[in-house]
Amino acid sequence: MTEQEVLEIFRQTGALLEGHFVLRSGLHSRQYFQCALALQQMPLVEKVGAALAEKIRHLNPATVIAPALGGLVLGQEVARQLRCRFIFVEKEGGKLALRRGFRISREERLLVVEDVVTKGGRVQETMDIVRRDGGLVLAVAVAVDRSNGEVNLGVPLFSLLSLAVEAFEANKLPPDLAAVPVEKPGSK
Repeated sequence: MTEQEVLEIFRQTGALLEGHFVLRSGLHSRQYFQCALALQQMPLVEKVGAALAEKIRHLNPATVIAPALGGLVLGQEVARQLRCRFIFVEKEGGKLALRRGFRISREERLLVVEDVVTKGGRVQETMDIVRRDGGLVLAVAVAVDRSNGEVNLGVPLFSLLSLAVEAFEANKLPPDLAAVPVEKPGSK
């Protein structure tokens, strides 16, 4: 699957939004990838998940872990494609936590899967949980890398689409963006 094909999926499903958005990172952007809109169609989930799984299959992870909510659908499909275990972290007291009886074995080989990464805060939080519990983070796999390969997570980053999407600090907005009403469409 080429980057252009992935971008076309986001455009055709209305998952690439244009306007003024506040990202989870607190940065502001003209574009927002609402992956849930693209990944509500199971044939697309299977297609995107298969493409991402092929990029990392050689790593042979024992488990795929994803931060809820964004990484759940894609993470589970990547795990299905790789025929390995799937677990997730979710918010507890405002922070991500491993819950629901999920356990990570010492030196277990894990792949972190997320839908979109900009600065990588939730991915880093997920990696910290894996390492705290003795697991090994092999890599991170995402559908969309908004940093265009600039984000450094300390492990290999695999993406289906890598773009340099402008992002601005709240106090450094260009005048044209500041004039557009702000939206925050993602998970809180």
